[in-house]
Amino acid sequence: MTFRATVLTLYPDMFPGPLGTSLAGRALEEGKWSLEARNIRDHAQDKHRTVDDTPAGGGAGMVLKCDVLGRAIDAVADERPIFAMTPRGEPLTQGLVREVSSGEGAVILCGRFEGFDERIFEARPVRPVSVGDYILSGGEIPAMLFLDACVRLLPGVMGAASSGEDESFETGLLEYPHYTRPVEWEGRTIPEVLRSGDHARIARWRHERSCEDTRLRRPDLWDAHGERSGPSPSGARRRK
Repeated sequence: MTFRATVLTLYPDMFPGPLGTSLAGRALEEGKWSLEARNIRDHAQDKHRTVDDTPAGGGAGMVLKCDVLGRAIDAVADERPIFAMTPRGEPLTQGLVREVSSGEGAVILCGRFEGFDERIFEARPVRPVSVGDYILSGGEIPAMLFLDACVRLLPGVMGAASSGEDESFETGLLEYPHYTRPVEWEGRTIPEVLRSGDHARIARWRHERSCEDTRLRRPDLWDAHGERSGPSPSGARRRK
């Protein structure tokens, strides 16, 4: 089954963009997934191909029209889930990525201007998703982030099936730090434990560093991990 991605955007020429290179690009060439970018403006029905209008109630900017969006979605809707990239959405997580990558694909709606007429979320099964607490010019780059995260989990895309198992967020923790040759660089040496050949020690060290880095850098993840896992492992005491 080929993973099919359809992006609804005002700027279809932005695609595939980075998705046409590296792992995602090679998988695209090999037919492991497909990508179609469709112009929302094609579904406007006036002579000016209008896709936006002023906000009801006043205010700055413009809002994408629900009637145009509805027709754009209806033209591609099938069994695939539909997402809208918006800072008002739920956070994009590795769990959601795994959920989507295990299915038939996705339809992704890219916002622009002040965003979407809210009625599109009431009238169509559109799930709003955010890639972070910041504002971009549009939803195209977030859509690329979403799809890149999904594509790399498709069968045969990464070199080994286990390549993603220890990565950040897969276990609720940040990934442990990595090192490679040279052993010494500018007076800094690869930790001795990683050169010991003792796989049990290495596994313990990696887990402890994952815990410590998560606690220090992402206390929100650390607290959630503690709630799921019970008492914290030794060497990584929880702090409030």
